[in-house]
Amino acid sequence: MAVIDLHAHLTPQRFQAAIRERGEWYGLTANTGELEVPGFRRTLDERLADMDELGVDLQVVSPNAGFYQYANDAATTLVIARECNAEIAEMCADHPERFAGLATLPMQDIPAAIAELERVMTEFRFKGAMVSDHVNRHTFDEPQFLPFWAAAEQLGAVIFFHQGSDTVVTQRIDRFRLDNSVGNLTERALTFGALVGSGVMDRYPRLKILLAHAGGYTAFGSARMDRAWAAGRELADQGVDPSVALGGERWARSDQDSLAGGKPSDYLASFYYDSCTYTEATLRFLIDTVGIERVVLGTDYPAPMILVDAVNWIRGLASLTEDEKVAILSRNPAALIGI
Repeated sequence: MAVIDLHAHLTPQRFQAAIRERGEWYGLTANTGELEVPGFRRTLDERLADMDELGVDLQVVSPNAGFYQYANDAATTLVIARECNAEIAEMCADHPERFAGLATLPMQDIPAAIAELERVMTEFRFKGAMVSDHVNRHTFDEPQFLPFWAAAEQLGAVIFFHQGSDTVVTQRIDRFRLDNSVGNLTERALTFGALVGSGVMDRYPRLKILLAHAGGYTAFGSARMDRAWAAGRELADQGVDPSVALGGERWARSDQDSLAGGKPSDYLASFYYDSCTYTEATLRFLIDTVGIERVVLGTDYPAPMILVDAVNWIRGLASLTEDEKVAILSRNPAALIGI
């Protein structure tokens, strides 16, 4: 079976050429595409050679997160998105056995984002899109995103959550690389909690949501989410406002505490998680918590935080059965993207 990597990024060659020639691309500079990082300067031929060396048959390619541009003018962001998506479409057309696509979308303009998602999936047979965990601090549980979720479910789109540079940790501390090492993982747990708590997962049960970096702290934090959910109900039954002790509002009132699937952890198997965990114990815990059928290969190629030699690493893990290894490397990714 083909080995499929669902977490692989691209800094478009057209962006790189524009930076070399005139120093900007639709107002963006070299920093946007992380061109100081050697991996993001890789050519298509070098990428294919890397894939062969790493044992990856198919990459599902998404643009570098710097190209989200949600704070930019919406019309400019749409142009940037269409250019990024066009390059991925060309890669897929030229090498259909090696590449599939995840789009970037102008999420600050939801109708435009839906239109672009529909376009790339119908015209170019993309598998879905990559989005950040928030759009200018608006999280995806908010009502304005419901049309997007309806469209994503109808299209069968994989929605891949991957943070931008502005993680929640940045507001507290921007030192010691904690905005990445801790912030990325925190963002993913917030996304899980928001989509479950708001009822989005109940309303659109056929959504295909992939959480980058193994879902961050989601699996580890789900027990505490469950306890907060239960404690809120207990306090409400005693006539106590749960927000006094627990904070927040959602899951606070008994009339809103009716998740169709039960407690928050019951929704763990409604999401997919990549394998970018770095340690065998962490991956084993993830599998045991969310179920083997929800874990897929994701390497974060070619970023500095790449899961090094991921295919050989997974194949060499003693705590995984051979069937679990096949599931992560091939069977689950193929099922998720429909090939």
